[in-house]
Amino acid sequence: MENSELIKNFERIRDYMRQFYVYGFRSRSEMGMKSPRSYDNERRRIESWLGDHMSFRREETGKQVFISMDSRSLEHNPLYNAFKAKSFTDKDITLHFYILDCLLPGRELSLMELVDEIETEYLCQFPEAEVLDVSTLRKKLKEYADLGMITIKKLGKEYVYSRSTDTICLDGWKNALDFYSESAPMGVIGSFLLDRLPRQDSIFRFKHHYMVHTLDSQILFQLVAAMSSHRWVDLTLHGLFHPMERYRRVYPCRIHISSQTGRQYLLGMKESDEKFQFFRLDTIHKVKPGSVEQHHDTMMKRMEAFSEKMWGVSLNQQEEPDHLEMTVHAEKSEPFILQRLIREKRNGTVTVLDENTYQYRADVYDALEMLPWIRTFIGRIVKLECSNDAVIARYQQDLDAMGALYGGE
Repeated sequence: MENSELIKNFERIRDYMRQFYVYGFRSRSEMGMKSPRSYDNERRRIESWLGDHMSFRREETGKQVFISMDSRSLEHNPLYNAFKAKSFTDKDITLHFYILDCLLPGRELSLMELVDEIETEYLCQFPEAEVLDVSTLRKKLKEYADLGMITIKKLGKEYVYSRSTDTICLDGWKNALDFYSESAPMGVIGSFLLDRLPRQDSIFRFKHHYMVHTLDSQILFQLVAAMSSHRWVDLTLHGLFHPMERYRRVYPCRIHISSQTGRQYLLGMKESDEKFQFFRLDTIHKVKPGSVEQHHDTMMKRMEAFSEKMWGVSLNQQEEPDHLEMTVHAEKSEPFILQRLIREKRNGTVTVLDENTYQYRADVYDALEMLPWIRTFIGRIVKLECSNDAVIARYQQDLDAMGALYGGE
């Protein structure tokens, strides 16, 4: 029996692909599937999408399978295939072709005309065919209308149905769609549009290609939709280090995407304590839209004021933020140092002390997050001070470790 690629619960596939295939650290015995058969069904389904990119290794816990891809040689993200598989019944696929065949370009038919034509032209050819249910056909037509495949208009006292006409030419958008589909959030939309064009070699290759976050596209879309309508959302969370499901009611304010890892975060205000918090999108399993916030502008002003003291996604919301001062020396032949300070600072101020010395000052919620950036100025830092003693201690530990590794004074 051939394996079916069709899925009903995408969240299950999303979690399975991430934990087992993307992270590559779960063996068969660790997946928690109800039975070996369930495991094998899921594995075969996903391998039908990603078979060319699968690898495995043997560990003490068993065989571990993972995705192995070189983004420099890939034209298109293979994880998009997970969004292009859809469950349907025998009746679904039968009605699909009947409807599209009846509604040839230029034809308009009412519901009862469609019923009569399907019964006289198609079902009568099959003595054992079931009687067509009018309500089933009406629901299918509405579904196709919501998808944009069918147009519904009122003619007199009844509604008539016709095929939607596609007047958009995508020929000149090939390169733009190629780039968008592989680089932008919800790039899966671009992938669907590319499927309507003849396959051609892409002119783009990506050195840093964060494909794993493709799996969060549906969650991202639901959050953006809630943000555009100013709605609260009920989040179901299930993180790697929190096996139990958690629930939070949150007002979604902004999406942050890391330029270093591609990881996506939601910045939102919790209803429980009215504090802002970041939520990783890959820990969000469900998004349920809630009530409309009547004071949206006030909420956004609070968020903007709060964001002025953010460096990353760590929000150590103590009474007072960390105050940091860094004095940097640069030679006259190094104007790029000042340019970097001005360009890369996410908040705070840069003051020119003299022609070779600059001071950066900032108040942030968690100055420890700044250390990777601060380290890039090692050799030019004249003075570093912070109200959080842990920052200075960690910086000194890094210097000592570097000295032990490379030697010298």
